[in-house]
Order: sequence, then structure tokens, then C-alpha cells
Amino acid sequence: MFVMELTYTAPIEAVEEELDAHIAWLDRYYASGVFLASGRKVPRDGGIILAAGVSRGEVERIAEEDPFTVAGVCEYRITEFIATKTSSDLAPVREHLAT
Repeated sequence: MFVMELTYTAPIEAVEEELDAHIAWLDRYYASGVFLASGRKVPRDGGIILAAGVSRGEVERIAEEDPFTVAGVCEYRITEFIATKTSSDLAPVREHLAT
């Protein structure tokens, strides 16, 4: 599983100009089952996306496609972790440690 943390690198007005395209991009990856949750950070200096079911290379490619990235208004920090404990709703993406 991945935590995709984005941080705005441009004024919020520039971010807002790309928001509709960013939401369409989010919707595409929710529909494919890759994105599990997302939202704005508080204070509003970026956002967080939880993603699963893809490789690190794939999640990096997905981040590069984000209209925010293409427009140069954000940077991503991607952290991979092994989700060994989850709520029952997230049981399908629960992972197991290699033994």
C-alpha cells in the first residue's frame, strides 16, 4: 500500500485552476480500484491519497499523470508500507509479511 503525499508548489489559485482535471484523474483511479481514500491536508498545503494493488513503479507513473504534476503545481512524496492490520472494510487490501 502507498501513501501518496502531495505538497503544493504554487499559489492556491494555480492549484484551483487544475482542480477539475485533478478530480477527473482521481475518479479514474477510484474506478479502477487503485485509490482507496484521498483528501486535502489541514492546513491546505497539499493532499493525501491512499493507493493499493499496484507496484511502486506504477504508483510513481500514476503520480506523474496527475494534472497537478503536469501543471507543475505540486510535488509528490510516496511512502510504501505493508498494511497488515486494517478495518474490515479494507480487508481486501490487507497484506501479509513475508516469512
